[in-house]
Amino acid sequence: MKIFFAAAGVACLWMTLLAQDASQKQESRTPFMVSLTDLKWVKLPERKGMQFAILSGDPKIGPYTQMRKVPAGTDNALHSHSSEIKNVIISGVWYTGPDAASAKDFGPGSVVVMPGDWMHVSGCRAGTDCVFYQEGKGKFDFKPATEQHRNK
Repeated sequence: MKIFFAAAGVACLWMTLLAQDASQKQESRTPFMVSLTDLKWVKLPERKGMQFAILSGDPKIGPYTQMRKVPAGTDNALHSHSSEIKNVIISGVWYTGPDAASAKDFGPGSVVVMPGDWMHVSGCRAGTDCVFYQEGKGKFDFKPATEQHRNK
């Protein structure tokens, strides 16, 4: 029963997010509909095993929406992103927090909104790959803490 409600919550949230994006493009009057299995997945060469499928915008230059796949057991060391990022977890257990000791787990149906320049760790717990919807307010970047410290 609990799984059913979590799945229903994810589906409802997913439809709401897509409806918001579609409402911004009302002039086309063509709905945007895509199955997870029909997405065009692209590997992130700089992040081994990670993949993304762009839904709208362009994460290299500005605001975007996309789906992300992250292999189970992936750990991202302390880092930040220049712009706010919203993640909606669909499968797997994603974790994030200001450090490894205080990181929290987020399963399907969870929403994680990270402000720009927030230093954090993140990753996908062992067991099941993570899939999530991601919305960025600006271009996507990954700024490791070690590089930020060197640049100061």
